[in-house]
Amino acid sequence: MADFLHVLSTPAGWVGILSLTLLELVLGIDNIVFITLLASRLPTGQQALARTLGLALAVITRVGLLTGISWLTRLSEPLFSVLGHDVSVHDIVLVAGGLFLMVKSTQELSRMAADPLGTQQTQVQEASLLGVIVQIPLVDIVFSLDSVVTAIGVSGVLPVMISAVILAVVIMIIASGPISRYLDSHPPLKLLAAAFLLLVGSNLVGEAFGVGVPSGYLYFTMLFAGIVMLFTVRAARTVRAQYVEQARAEAHKENAPYGDG
Repeated sequence: MADFLHVLSTPAGWVGILSLTLLELVLGIDNIVFITLLASRLPTGQQALARTLGLALAVITRVGLLTGISWLTRLSEPLFSVLGHDVSVHDIVLVAGGLFLMVKSTQELSRMAADPLGTQQTQVQEASLLGVIVQIPLVDIVFSLDSVVTAIGVSGVLPVMISAVILAVVIMIIASGPISRYLDSHPPLKLLAAAFLLLVGSNLVGEAFGVGVPSGYLYFTMLFAGIVMLFTVRAARTVRAQYVEQARAEAHKENAPYGDG
């Protein structure tokens, strides 16, 4: 506790916490998207609870990873070789997490194709509160491995890293609500988010075999696609509004008395 108070009492400590929090948030974009989509399968009244409890458990796993720095560094040590490629615990986690994301995102895409309106009845049948709460911290381990390693490399000061992780997760809890509502009101963006997770899952599997794409390229690509889709949705709404207004005007003319004009 004394170490935490010392960090919080110095400007350098706060600079380290804020900069590392920003880094954690950037690296956690895919995590927020997954949590948002996962919780969206629940009834509206349970979504916020699932996101909050799931991320609260995720804090425990992340802090556990940070406190086990020596154990974390051994995750990259080779366990065995397959076709000349060394396989470590880190690689196994990436493959398992990547395949899980690919399956979940494919299921989400299938649900959107079968039920584009996302009826409440379908959501209740296909998701449970406990299942969502358990899945969030488990998948967060996959997402947080690289961010935790990066945090260790950037700071190395345990109080700073733990404070940044807690602050980042609190911001994620606050931001997940508005993001969830925004995606629910914009189905095309929700479709793009599911496709983004499919891409992230494929990249995690590729990283395990040394052929992954840097995350920055993925984020920029999906950001560009999201901006283009936003303009497309806005243009489609404008055109639809114009057609509706034109139809109303024509209907008004047809129903107007002959004596008018």
